[in-house]
Amino acid sequence: MEWFNLQDNVNLLTLIGSVALMVLTIGVAGKYIKQMKVAKDNSVERMEHEWDGIGEFKNDMPIGWVAMFLVTLVWAIWYFLLGYPLNSYSQIGEYNDEVKAANEKFAKTHANIDAQGLKDMGEGIFLVQCSACHGLTGDGISNKAANLTKWGSEDGLLDTIMKGSKGLNYPGGEMPDAAGLGLDENSAKAVAAYVAKEISAIKSTKNEALVAQGKELYPTCAACHGEDGKGMEGSFPDLTKYGSSSFVADVLQRGKSGSIGVMPKFDTMLNAIQQQAAGEYVKSLSRGE
Repeated sequence: MEWFNLQDNVNLLTLIGSVALMVLTIGVAGKYIKQMKVAKDNSVERMEHEWDGIGEFKNDMPIGWVAMFLVTLVWAIWYFLLGYPLNSYSQIGEYNDEVKAANEKFAKTHANIDAQGLKDMGEGIFLVQCSACHGLTGDGISNKAANLTKWGSEDGLLDTIMKGSKGLNYPGGEMPDAAGLGLDENSAKAVAAYVAKEISAIKSTKNEALVAQGKELYPTCAACHGEDGKGMEGSFPDLTKYGSSSFVADVLQRGKSGSIGVMPKFDTMLNAIQQQAAGEYVKSLSRGE
């Protein structure tokens, strides 16, 4: 494979531009280095300002600099309008077209995939991309990473309320722990019960008797997540998605900073169907499926 293909407009124009700038730079630099070695005539008019006895001659703008500026400007205009218009061929463009075609073919092939098929696909993605940090079973490897066997459940909500949530880089900031929210363990359980039953995608709770209390305490959370739990137009996580594959997809697209490092964004590494599949598998972990 050729490392530098001159049939590619981008490579050819880059080479021409680089050589031209190099020649101009050497020529102009050489000219002024020579001038630096010539003693200045003290009779030449100086600028009126002086700093610590150091003055400045009233010289015209360097012709070499002006020439380089004008040549570069003309070349840039030619480059964008004639030499390399935005819709012309490039290897990057060809690669992007191939990726787009592959994603369209993938989407067509899996357009009618069922829930089990998504889960099976997600398992493969999880084992390759996620298990190194979260463990083969998703348990977080002794709290080194998030325990996904709790995620998407009422216990997961309670754990987040008690410990806070950090590293998702939402515009509104990070969520403090229960103490920072003014909640003790019992009130945190009540809020978790209310969110699980009335707001999240879980739609159930094991603490039915605490739902009413949790509703009274929820305004503490509504200040950021909103009365409807939808996260104030993306400023904070959308709690109505919690417990669904869509919430996992949001995290995959956003990335997350954790105690053992940074989980990268998978917005380009995984297409939409693959993100949904990963979400379906992660969702199954907390349900023991």
